[in-house]
Amino acid sequence: MVRKYGELYLDARKALRATEGDNAAICARELLSLASGKSVAALLADRELYASEAIEARLNEYLARMLRGEPLAYILGRWSFYGMELTVTPDVLIPRDDTMAVTDLAIDTLREMPSPARVLDLCTGSGCIGLAIAHHLDKCNVTLCDVSAKALAVAKQNIASLRLKSRVTAFEADVTKPAAKFLGQFDLIVSNPPYVTRAEMTQLQPSVRDYEPSLALDGGEDGLDFYRAILDNFTVALKDGGYLCLEFGFGQYMAVGMLLEASGYTDIRFRKDARGIIRAVIAQK
Repeated sequence: MVRKYGELYLDARKALRATEGDNAAICARELLSLASGKSVAALLADRELYASEAIEARLNEYLARMLRGEPLAYILGRWSFYGMELTVTPDVLIPRDDTMAVTDLAIDTLREMPSPARVLDLCTGSGCIGLAIAHHLDKCNVTLCDVSAKALAVAKQNIASLRLKSRVTAFEADVTKPAAKFLGQFDLIVSNPPYVTRAEMTQLQPSVRDYEPSLALDGGEDGLDFYRAILDNFTVALKDGGYLCLEFGFGQYMAVGMLLEASGYTDIRFRKDARGIIRAVIAQK
C-alpha cells in the first residue's frame, strides 16, 4: 500500500528515536531524501503526496542499516565539514566537529604567513583538513598524503568535486617511513593522525569500532605512535621557521607538547574545540 511522504517521515523518526534521540528528525529527513531523490525542502512541500513502494522499500533498507549501528554519513555517502560537502566511505573517518580546532588553527596561522604557502596534510583520510585550507585560502598549494590507497581515492574524488585540482594534489605516503624527497619542503604541515590508545580501541562506540577504519584510529599503546613518527620522519619536510599543526585526543596535550619540545620545536600554542577541550597544537621548527 502506498503511503504519503509525511507518514514515511514520521514513522522513520519514531523508529530512530531510541538510538538517535534529538537527532532522529534530522536523520529521518536525510534518509527519506536519499530514498526518494528529493531535497529536504521538496519533501516538506510534498508531504501530502504519495510515495512509491520502491521509495518506501529503500527507506526501510536505510533504516535497517542505521538501526544496526551504521553511521548516517556512510549511508548517505557524504558529509559536511567546514562549509564543504565531502564524499565519505568506510575507507575514511567521518569528519567531526573536533577537527574544526586544528583546521581553524592551521588557517589562522597561514593567514599570517607570506603567500603562496605550501601545505602538507598527513594522514589525510577524506582530505577534509587540507581541502578546507585550500577552499578558504586561495593562494595555498596543498598536498594530501595517506598510507591507504582507498582513502586517497576518496580524497581525490573530493579534490575533483570541489574543483581544486589546480592547487591540491594527493600522494601515497607512510608517516612511519622517511619522507620522500620528491615532496620537497612545506611552510606548514598539518595532521589528524590516529591517536586512540590500544585500551581505548576496545571501548569505542560500536558505530565507530565496527564501521570506521581502525587504521585511522589505532595510535598504539599510548596513542602517540604517529606523533613520534611524524616528528622523526617529516620534520625534514618542514622549512626552517615553518609550522607543525596537530590534532590529538582528550587529555593528550601535555604528552604531545613534550614530544614537540623534545624534537626542538618552539612557540608551542594550543587550541580548544567548541566544547572547551584542548584539541590541537601548533609549533614552529
